[in-house]
Amino acid sequence: MNVPSKSDKVNEIKVNNKCDKSNKVSQIKENSKYDDRGEDEESAVADFLSILEEHRKNCEQQGKYVEAEIAKSRLEELRSHEGNRMREAMRNRQITERLGVEEAHMLEFRQFNSSWDKKMCEYESHAESLVTDMKKRHTTTLKLFQEELLAKQKRPKFSTKLLNFRKIQEHLAKAKDYSEAQKVKSKADKLEERELENWRRRQQHEVFQQETKFKNTKQQELVALLKRIQTGREEHNKQRQLELGRLQQRYQNVKNELEASQNLEKRESEKIMQTVGSLALIPVTRKGKAVNGVGRRKSSMVSRSF
Repeated sequence: MNVPSKSDKVNEIKVNNKCDKSNKVSQIKENSKYDDRGEDEESAVADFLSILEEHRKNCEQQGKYVEAEIAKSRLEELRSHEGNRMREAMRNRQITERLGVEEAHMLEFRQFNSSWDKKMCEYESHAESLVTDMKKRHTTTLKLFQEELLAKQKRPKFSTKLLNFRKIQEHLAKAKDYSEAQKVKSKADKLEERELENWRRRQQHEVFQQETKFKNTKQQELVALLKRIQTGREEHNKQRQLELGRLQQRYQNVKNELEASQNLEKRESEKIMQTVGSLALIPVTRKGKAVNGVGRRKSSMVSRSF
């Protein structure tokens, strides 16, 4: 019987490993192209590494050090590959989480502006309606006030001199002294015209003063309304800035919390990677799932924050 050489044993181990685990290795290499994998795929990697680790121990116990060295090298290679994959997956997931926070914030920011723009548009429309109604009401009341002033105007009161001229005019007319009566009448007519003109001026001045006073009162009402509108507008803008500040602060808090959580995840992941070289594969799988669990819980926290 031929005794197999050392090289034959090495080749045999390589062939057996290749035949027994080819499907799992192919699966691992294929899935390494993606950022995230399911628990079944991670379990497949864990199973393969566990089998390879068990094979290494068996070779060590049986004194097959060449086969043990090959298994050890393969374990280190796969652990390194798995560590790089975990780092890349974590990096991609954290980028996705940060982008998710940014997108959620931008969506909330757009909704915030849209809501407030609509609210301010409604406020301005209502304010314009109030101003228009008041101006119409003032125009109507001014017209009624003017009519009331005209109705209250007194008849002109002529001077004693004019009244005496009219009496003399009547006396001369009754005495049939028409020539003198006409002369007196002409003087009386001119005096009456002057007195009527003066009366009309006084009436116009009085009406103008009363109308001015009335208009000033109404203008003060309009100014007071405009002032209330401006005060309300400023209060709305102040409330908008206050709520915007809260929104920005809430976003910053979530961003800071996410950053701290991701930094903690990175540190924990690096500890796991450093431990992989000296421990069996089980800690890699369990720790890796724990890290992913942190990420999932963190993402849930971020979602609830917005």
